[in-house]
Amino acid sequence: MSKLVRLVLPVLILAFSVQAFAQSRPVPSPPIIGAKSFLVIDATTGSTLAELDPDLAVAPASLTKLMTAYVIFDALRQGQISLDEMVTISETAWRMEGSRMFVEVGTRVSVQDLLLGMIVQSGNDASVALAEHVAGSEAVFAELMNQYAGRLGMTSTNFVNATGWPADDHLTTARDLAKLARAIVTEYPDYYRWYSEREFTWNDIRQPNRNNLLWRDPSVDGMKTGHTDDAGYCLVSSALREDMRVVSVVMGTSSANARISGSQSLINYAFRFFETRLLYTAGEAIASARIWKSANETTPLGVAEDLYITVPRGSFDALESSVATPATLEAPVAEGQPLGELSVVLNGSEILSEPLRALEDNPAGSMWQRLRDSVSLWLE
Repeated sequence: MSKLVRLVLPVLILAFSVQAFAQSRPVPSPPIIGAKSFLVIDATTGSTLAELDPDLAVAPASLTKLMTAYVIFDALRQGQISLDEMVTISETAWRMEGSRMFVEVGTRVSVQDLLLGMIVQSGNDASVALAEHVAGSEAVFAELMNQYAGRLGMTSTNFVNATGWPADDHLTTARDLAKLARAIVTEYPDYYRWYSEREFTWNDIRQPNRNNLLWRDPSVDGMKTGHTDDAGYCLVSSALREDMRVVSVVMGTSSANARISGSQSLINYAFRFFETRLLYTAGEAIASARIWKSANETTPLGVAEDLYITVPRGSFDALESSVATPATLEAPVAEGQPLGELSVVLNGSEILSEPLRALEDNPAGSMWQRLRDSVSLWLE
């Protein structure tokens, strides 16, 4: 086994639990923050860093607008709409209660301004206007939201509307919201930056972002607050420190201050006790495999994408890796074909297993090479 001693920037997504680290450096329990549920993950690897009932079904309140934004972002990427496209505000959107952007019925507002009104000001009116523009009605848009939730593996989520307005069966979990937040951060970095905007003015009304962590912690650059009587005070937040990004989801606290202080405690805990490091870069030869009856006797093996891992802080140098391949591999071999398995162990416990793939083609050898190797295999 070889020790892993690398470090750089994130790319690949892996998932494993903090329980796997039980025998490594001591990690204390996460702070008690008075929430119904919470989950903290590393945004690069998907590793769980702290949790409390993350699969508890809860009302998401305005955290719903994260999915509304995700659907809109995808419509932009697909070219179905554009940021400068104008949206006519319906009476339904204009009449929305709760937090609002204060758009006027019958006026035309750009998609970008509506997105800012929804993201920064948490505008219910902006959310409905966008939903109607993309899908024709909010009800049809909610169907789209659930389809996207299915694609993201949000198996415990059901959306009824685009705003988070209280409704029967409008439910999600901290785990599902973490998946959604992570998808926004990684798939739409150009749009994600809007979650760091501290204020937005529309109709001569300036409204601040309700995520007070943007002022308290400079490493926090998003994402979304939520509150209803049923949901309590909720917050999804994301922070970046020294190339490590964490996503925190806090559900059901008793006050706006409690969701902020609780989220801050969890974020600090994650960065204090864990680190994410690069193991291997995409295309790097990690090992080689003997290929029988081939033009080349061996084929280099590696990972398809940069491979990262999250471990307790200070434990990286204790990692060990091993490679397993089948006893017999025969040509032809195609680039990208899985030929082995990389196992990474910390203190005797496997914490990561990843396929190793051929880094180049290795075609069948000449008649002589095939005959020679056939005899060798027969004699073994």
